[in-house]
Amino acid sequence: MHPPPAAPIRWPAEAIWEAVAPVLPGFTVEVLPQLDSTNTELMRRFRAAGPDACAPVLLVAEQQTAGRGRMGRSWQSSVGDSLTFSLGLPLKPADWSGLSLAVGISIAESLEPGNPAAPAIRLKWPNDLWLGNTSGESKLAGILVETANWGEQRYVVIGVGINVRPMAQPLTPAGAGQPAALAPGALQALQPGIDVAQTLLRVAAPLVQAVQAFGLFGFAPFQARYAARDALAGRAVQLSDGTQGVAHGVGENGALLVHTAAGMKEITSSEVSVRPVTPPTAGSARPC
Repeated sequence: MHPPPAAPIRWPAEAIWEAVAPVLPGFTVEVLPQLDSTNTELMRRFRAAGPDACAPVLLVAEQQTAGRGRMGRSWQSSVGDSLTFSLGLPLKPADWSGLSLAVGISIAESLEPGNPAAPAIRLKWPNDLWLGNTSGESKLAGILVETANWGEQRYVVIGVGINVRPMAQPLTPAGAGQPAALAPGALQALQPGIDVAQTLLRVAAPLVQAVQAFGLFGFAPFQARYAARDALAGRAVQLSDGTQGVAHGVGENGALLVHTAAGMKEITSSEVSVRPVTPPTAGSARPC
């Protein structure tokens, strides 16, 4: 006998719209059953219609067939296992540096509210959320920020993938020649019973507020909050060019500070991929 079909996901689109629309005029929420990638779709719309496609939107896909991560990595997602969405909106910050970090802070604080002395959700520069500590870490979420220009108009698309349920089967690794990924984590390990719809409701409105604050003030107001969840601080790291050193947090511009044999270096997200020299637990890639 075949198992009964899963119940439809009851997405809180109206509740999110009511929370966000007063502070973000023109905001809409859209949920689609399947897409190649929410980031790709919003970029397609902007490039096809230009400023006419600049109205702020939260686009959710119940399933992504060709999700993308940083540095071209491919990601998969299954219905109900992972929350995958993109927030697209016009934005004109004085400095774009640190936006992915501000996004990560907002998501981590929404999923683990309060001010825990030893947070379970931590931030791995520049775009991942890790679950656990140095004795056992897994990847909980990933962020992909993309921008496009049309004349004077600047449009940003912030893609987020959060692992909510443990996977029934392992996924194919990201690709040959890429660094080993952490084993996938799941939000339900921290908060049993939470589902993708509840997760979206928790993170959506605070994320919009964080992005708006970043547009006005940049990364500096987020720096201390990032430090409280910094997964790399004080740990040996290796840069993509082979340089090794010890991570010393991030600067006011969101750059990673690494003390190397040649002295302190400021590393920006466009220059390197950073991983601990000895990753805690290697495993298959997970949709983010």
